[in-house]
Amino acid sequence: METEWRPSACVLCACNCGIQIQLDGRRFARVRGDKAHPSSQGYTCEKPLRLDHYQNAEDRLTHPLRRRPDGTFERVGWDTAIAEIAARFSAVRDAHGGESIFYYGGGGQGNHLGGSYSGAFMRALGAKYRSNALAQEKTGLFWVSDRMLGNTATGDFDHCEVALFVGKNPWQSHGLPRARPTLREIARDPARCLIVIDPRRTETAELADIHLQVRPGADAWLLAAMAAVLVQEDLIAHEWLAAHAVGLEEVRAVLRAVPVAENCAIAGVPEELVRTAARRIAAASGVAVFEDLGVQMTLHSTLNSYLDNLLWLLTGNFGRPGTNNPPILFAPFITFGHHGPKRDRVSPVAGARIISGLVPANVVAEEILTDHPRRYRAMLVETANPAHSVADSKRMREALEALDLLVVIDVAMTETARLADYVLPAPSQFEKWEATFFNLEAPANYFHLRRPVLDPPQGADLLPEPEIHARLCEAVGALPADRVQTLREAAERGRAAFAEAFLAAMADPELAKVAPALLYRTLGPTLPGGAAAAASLWAQAVRVAMAHPDAVRRAGIEGEGLALGDRLFDAILDSPSGLVFTVDEPGDGWDRLGTPDKKIHLALPDLLDELARLGPGPDVHPEYPFVLSAGERRAFTANTIFRDPSWRRRDTDGVLRVSPKDAAGLGLSDGSRARVTTRRGSVEATVEITDTLQAGHISLPNGLGLSYPGETGEITTGAPPNELTASEDRDPYAGTPWHKHVPARVEALPA
Repeated sequence: METEWRPSACVLCACNCGIQIQLDGRRFARVRGDKAHPSSQGYTCEKPLRLDHYQNAEDRLTHPLRRRPDGTFERVGWDTAIAEIAARFSAVRDAHGGESIFYYGGGGQGNHLGGSYSGAFMRALGAKYRSNALAQEKTGLFWVSDRMLGNTATGDFDHCEVALFVGKNPWQSHGLPRARPTLREIARDPARCLIVIDPRRTETAELADIHLQVRPGADAWLLAAMAAVLVQEDLIAHEWLAAHAVGLEEVRAVLRAVPVAENCAIAGVPEELVRTAARRIAAASGVAVFEDLGVQMTLHSTLNSYLDNLLWLLTGNFGRPGTNNPPILFAPFITFGHHGPKRDRVSPVAGARIISGLVPANVVAEEILTDHPRRYRAMLVETANPAHSVADSKRMREALEALDLLVVIDVAMTETARLADYVLPAPSQFEKWEATFFNLEAPANYFHLRRPVLDPPQGADLLPEPEIHARLCEAVGALPADRVQTLREAAERGRAAFAEAFLAAMADPELAKVAPALLYRTLGPTLPGGAAAAASLWAQAVRVAMAHPDAVRRAGIEGEGLALGDRLFDAILDSPSGLVFTVDEPGDGWDRLGTPDKKIHLALPDLLDELARLGPGPDVHPEYPFVLSAGERRAFTANTIFRDPSWRRRDTDGVLRVSPKDAAGLGLSDGSRARVTTRRGSVEATVEITDTLQAGHISLPNGLGLSYPGETGEITTGAPPNELTASEDRDPYAGTPWHKHVPARVEALPA
């Protein structure tokens, strides 16, 4: 076993905590937190200790594959695969237009760097539509925040007086740096307050000063009641709102009419506790808020996001330490456009609203399974598994099989890869240069470019994603050799000469379409240590430095203009554990309001109308009387790059959690078996009885139901939750699925 500790990052959630790895051959012998990482500072949860199950999984892809007519796969060389894929995509474009080519993915929780190159090939083909996992979760919040702020905002939990978590259990799902120590620090400080809104008594709720245990699906009624208390008890920040916001009177008019007592009864939370929580928020010097999937994947999810934003905006908790501030994104993976020309973009068949450039994942099958002339006919899926992760798996599989062409780039033989015409293997996240673009911290934000920890397996024929996309661009003639050669020669003369030549080249709109691949082929070979994949980061570093020079200089990077961006890029290359790249001063967040008048827009008429129309509460289906949360995050669940089921030390099959009252009524006991049935299908699971759930609420975990090689053939461990979900059960504004509110019934199975 080696004695060297190699820096990298965990890739199992959006926090991407810094880790260090000791190798024993190709095995991850030991994993620990990296104290030099600027965000996690040595912290990790228990999950990265099991990352060897990802790195050395049995279903790793090792060679390019092509589907035979009989449905089996054969190995092909890269030259053959690239040439055939380019030709077939081009044929679809020529026959039906580039709009008929769809892109899904762009990197999982920790591998965004490769995805930064995918747009080059898609733009070269004329493709316009894409989606990824964010369209299953965050687009409702993006849309609301875009309209209200022209930006997004992140909570400062290190300095807040009140921490409010809405549908969020950071003890298990993390989402903020050093989640568990931060939660303990807030909970132990008598001057601070932890408020949790969640139907379950989660680990975070156990620590809370106030737990508003809402009835599943009734979040909108509860949040409306809290916002109404602020208005009806006159607890809003009048002077602050007068200076910084518009639309207050429209909001007050609707919230004055909200029947607080009635809403609290519908939500199942005592009225006095709701009033206590609202008053505590109003009285705090700083409130930081984090909403997550619990309210973003349930009924009225976009309205939930709006009401959640109103709680901290009506009380003036924006734009200062300890509140909510727009972060400086290193790469703009969230795009804003409601106040610009792209505000009304919709998908070609379903007419679904496109938010942050993303088609709702729930309509993708609908966009394919039709005879509509503008349907999607070809698809490139990169580091994603929509056959398993998107609602209504059966229908999604039918859609993927109906395509004229499906190409998958991935590390493992996923459920989606098994349906592909071509499967292109990439190195694992620890065998290549990688990064995450989930850099959402304020006032200090960080970026971490990760170096390879080890080489790809001996004998494997793999290519990193930037190389795949560059070759595809070359195969369709989008990277002219003479233009590439000119830029290569400029790069060899130095960064200044390259910058001048590259900026001149971007005046050509056809070259601008493939800018990332052009950077990879020209600047990439000049980067130290084989870091060619990092070439796209140069453009991002320059963009950040030009837009936020003072914040970059406060992070210790010196220079002006283009030179500042160059030095930031070099600092990223020279920081194997990551670095802080921007530091705000108090009030800087105001400069990043993206509304035309630089005001907060409180009134969103469509959502105020929905609020005014809220009925008597969530419907109960007589045939399906339970509410299933399909995809609960637990101690031994993670994203589905963990395909090897042996990583789980507990809850190996993913138990069905049931309340004691429901268990008694159904004749269930701990360890017995039950069948869960929805309108889409049925699964069977082992029962765990827990008083953390309310009566009528059941849950199954995320991340299970994957096929994996076993000793006697393929095995599937646990229930795949999206066999139970329906694609039409989605938010009317953002199209996000209602995975946390799936009507279901439960039956005991014979022993």
